[in-house]
Amino acid sequence: MNRNQVLPQVELSTDPKALSRIDFCAPQSYQGAGFLEIAALPRLAQEASSIEPGDGFHWQIKTHFADSPGSEPRQILELAVKGRIHVVCQSCLKDCGLDLAQESQFVMVATEEEADAFPIEDDQQEPLVASQHFDLLGLIEDEILLSMPLIPKHPEGACQPHASSFGEAGEAPDASENPQNPFNILKNMKKN
Repeated sequence: MNRNQVLPQVELSTDPKALSRIDFCAPQSYQGAGFLEIAALPRLAQEASSIEPGDGFHWQIKTHFADSPGSEPRQILELAVKGRIHVVCQSCLKDCGLDLAQESQFVMVATEEEADAFPIEDDQQEPLVASQHFDLLGLIEDEILLSMPLIPKHPEGACQPHASSFGEAGEAPDASENPQNPFNILKNMKKN
């Protein structure tokens, strides 16, 4: 590729089906933005406890080519997602709205071997294998899922822990539920 060549800029469609097959092998850069409803993201929809009006994610994509020492320029993909999903709070077991935002940067490589050899120390960019039918929608969904907390909860002090998880407040432990000390059993056996 000629370093002085001006590459065409392609505007991405906002249609989820069109985002499932982007040609990142073509010598062109991409840009686009849109909104994805939770229903358009099946793995994310499984995580949702309910879907409220306005739930979903705004996405923004931009690619450009950057010089790479000793090789052809590499395509860099910048992705930003921001939105809201409702999940079950793991403290009170009630609906909880999560506002999520994630910005990521990827470098497109030609093969799996090249991706495996990519320096781990580079925490600013992750390698992705370019293809003619790249699933950009899947990448957007992956980034949203990765931005979700492992244990979703309301903000501190916004909810009360669910009673069934920790026992009723003020409930005295039942004496019959306390196991007998095994050493007392042995002591009683020795006496008899």
